[in-house]
Amino acid sequence: MNIGQASNHSGVSAKMIRYYESIGLMPEAGRTQAGYRVYSERDVHLLRFVRRSRDLGFALEDIRMLLGLWQDDERPSAAVKDIAMKHIDELTRKIAELQAMKRSLQHLAEACHGDDRPDCPILDDLSGPIQTDGEDAACCAKK
Repeated sequence: MNIGQASNHSGVSAKMIRYYESIGLMPEAGRTQAGYRVYSERDVHLLRFVRRSRDLGFALEDIRMLLGLWQDDERPSAAVKDIAMKHIDELTRKIAELQAMKRSLQHLAEACHGDDRPDCPILDDLSGPIQTDGEDAACCAKK
């Protein structure tokens, strides 16, 4: 099948397919005599694997390792689980950061009158000094 068909069957855009080939995440496609890329069902299966991995937020290097493990019939499942658990830890950290950002912004929005006056605690906070403790003072004052 051509790149458009591989894209439709895998859910990966043609641009990303070319990118994955260029970085060696997947083997370069075969070519017709006219130079068009040709993809097999196996290639589409690999692209679906990559797409699902990206949907779950895995980084490209993790996907590269997962692909290697997936293609190794003698892989230890512990290696796969280790990659997944590290990713879960990273997601947990990011969720905590997003929750802290939400609390800070929520506090600032509540402090803003939202009327015709020019004073605005949101803008004051954004233009103020950067906090080095990981959370801004507005967030910590509210807690």
